[in-house]
Amino acid sequence: AATSTATFLSFRSRGNALPQTRPSAIRFGSRYSLVSFSGLKGVTSVNRETESSFIGKESSTALRGSFVLKARKANRGSRYGLQLVASYKVAILGAAGGIGQPLALLIKMSPLVSALNLYDIANVKGVAADLSHCNTPSQVLDFTGASELGDCLKGANVVVIPAGVPRKPGMTRDDLFNINANIVMTLVEAVADNCPDAFIHIISNPVNSTVPIAAEVLKQKGVYNPKKLFGVTTLDVVRANTFVAQKKNLKLIDVDVPVIGGHAGITILPLLSKTKPTVSFTDEEVEQLTVRIQNAGTEVVEAKAGAGSATLSMAYAAARFVESSLRALDGDGDVYECSFVQSDLTDLPFFASRIKLGRNGVEALIPSDLIGLSEYEDKTLEALKPELKASIEKGIAFVQKQPVTA
Repeated sequence: AATSTATFLSFRSRGNALPQTRPSAIRFGSRYSLVSFSGLKGVTSVNRETESSFIGKESSTALRGSFVLKARKANRGSRYGLQLVASYKVAILGAAGGIGQPLALLIKMSPLVSALNLYDIANVKGVAADLSHCNTPSQVLDFTGASELGDCLKGANVVVIPAGVPRKPGMTRDDLFNINANIVMTLVEAVADNCPDAFIHIISNPVNSTVPIAAEVLKQKGVYNPKKLFGVTTLDVVRANTFVAQKKNLKLIDVDVPVIGGHAGITILPLLSKTKPTVSFTDEEVEQLTVRIQNAGTEVVEAKAGAGSATLSMAYAAARFVESSLRALDGDGDVYECSFVQSDLTDLPFFASRIKLGRNGVEALIPSDLIGLSEYEDKTLEALKPELKASIEKGIAFVQKQPVTA
């Protein structure tokens, strides 16, 4: 199905080697060339089935056009051709964890990143050293412990927060909530102090509560911008697209299923009636697919026999959302993703739905996705609201009980 971002890239040089900071051309699409990059030689031509690893066909076409135009402009008067396409700093908080490590690798491969800052409370130096050997242009720096958190965040354009703990045997949901809520609260306080204008991507579970926690912290700090706070629900879309393509024998690159609601259990609602390309489902298929998408995390935990959770697919989905955010920051006007954000589409203060991303964050919600739902989807939407409402209120109450330091 999907391949890595590295296969996006096409680097050409006039000599046999290229200075590490200067990739000389970038092309996206079904065919790419890799002649030389930092002395590493590769094949001159490789056919590809898919257009990109993280994004759909329409967005891929727009992105490819954007980079081709930049490559042409940059090629004029440049000894080596293209300079860096863009220069964005991404900070990952929790970079030494099960999600953080593969996520850092995927982001390191993005042509839009010039600086990748990795933070964790321990074991992050080795991750950064390992990643720094990858000959992609972004510089990798490591930061360990609370004393270095501020330095990690200064100047960041995008902050991704996968920090936290998974639920372990004997741990109640309240135990999990209290641990991760405190972690998110502390990290978002630091974001507010050091890079309040950054896009903030919340991965730490439970997202239905941690996003409201982040919002309350930012409000108390006086820097809350609802357009720049995102709960990363992309994994639900990735799973929906994959499962539908498998079920209906469709070409995966063509499939797009919007997913609304929240990011846990029954609050996840895939809108199968809105699937592109148009496809019909029996009532039984709708119920089976919906339940599978809602419980896909459990499917992974069981397959790993309790030894882990969905880390690799989550990292992939988060990297896709980071890539989309960077494209939006870079001026791409055709970037759409589903995300859990402040919303007025329902009577709930936060809601996951399809959004349009731009340089300033959320440019628009897409209300049309909630119009013309099937009877099953209408009923399921109403049924999920009480649980989602309770999770949101739990997050808000957590911060209000222990106000942050202004």
